Amino acid sequence: MPEARYFDPEDGASYPLGEPRWRSDAGRPLMISALPGIGRDDIETSSRSLWRYRAALPIDIAPVSLGEGVTPLIARRYAGADLLFKLEWFAPTGSFKDRGASVMVSYLKDHGVGRILEDSSGNGGAAIAGYGAAAAIGVKILAPATTQPGKIAQMRAFGAEVQLVPGPREECQHEAIRQSEHIFYASHNWQAFFLQGTKLLAYELWEDLGFKVPDNVIIPTGAGSNVLGCDIGFSELLAARQIDKRPRLFCAQPANCAPIDAAFAGKAPAPFAPTVAEGTAIKQPVRMKQVLAALSRSNGGTMAVSEAEIVAAVRDLARTGLYAEPTSAVAAAAARKLLAVNAIKPQETTVVLLTGTGLKATALMTEWFAPS
Repeated sequence: MPEARYFDPEDGASYPLGEPRWRSDAGRPLMISALPGIGRDDIETSSRSLWRYRAALPIDIAPVSLGEGVTPLIARRYAGADLLFKLEWFAPTGSFKDRGASVMVSYLKDHGVGRILEDSSGNGGAAIAGYGAAAAIGVKILAPATTQPGKIAQMRAFGAEVQLVPGPREECQHEAIRQSEHIFYASHNWQAFFLQGTKLLAYELWEDLGFKVPDNVIIPTGAGSNVLGCDIGFSELLAARQIDKRPRLFCAQPANCAPIDAAFAGKAPAPFAPTVAEGTAIKQPVRMKQVLAALSRSNGGTMAVSEAEIVAAVRDLARTGLYAEPTSAVAAAAARKLLAVNAIKPQETTVVLLTGTGLKATALMTEWFAPS
């Protein structure tokens, strides 16, 4: 098998992995060339973290780990069907972003990067701040001024420098690209090694289900790192002949900011409006083409949900003991609608990703659950 390299999906330009990069010479996000995947005998069962699948990574990396991964997969009766909920908030900093942050920060530390920059509406910044602290790497986070105060407090608690940026979410990315001239840009949306961490979720679901794959995976989606991670991971399992089909991947977005849903349907996106699902409020995902290709490759789809449906899903989940932040609840709201239109069926094995804890949105939750 040829040596793994960075590559630009648009023009095929490739670069060695020995030099950290966040974009191609043409200014586009990079991927990592296809890998052969691993089998069950390659799992390091003594490791109780996502690093049990380290043989699936493109190069050997010394782990910076806080015990991320190996999150619960639990069954709940929901919307008239027996669904499986993956509780990613059991991650060390409280969200799925810890998977990508662990692998990406480990790679950057191995390659001598001593200070990094991230732009984030919350969970990504908290994850990279936490793993930066664990790696003794300096971290600067650019966050929207409207970010939930609890998330900002978490970033600062880890020792990160936080700069609040006025305006919509995309202004943080624009500012980060400007500042990348002076500090290494370790964006969870741009970094190829972040996706190498999120792909390990596919391996974990495969192991969770007795080395089988579900029929459907429903994913709350902003930039699409979990969609792409699942696509990469399940593609590797197919290449390794460990599975004989891909799960169908479904992208769940708030209707107030649903560019992937619109593009998948071949429509112009509706005008943006604020959403309680702030973690998905990304108007122009930088990897849009790759996300759409992943959804098509899996024979999956998209579903947009209203603000009222998101709030209802938060409440419904809480009544089953699942305290999910609104961004996560988008996936549960989408599951209800997908079942209603028969896009997924009750007898199928469906995994709903709950990517962050309700503790990440304490101000909203306090308001919604206040005594009447």
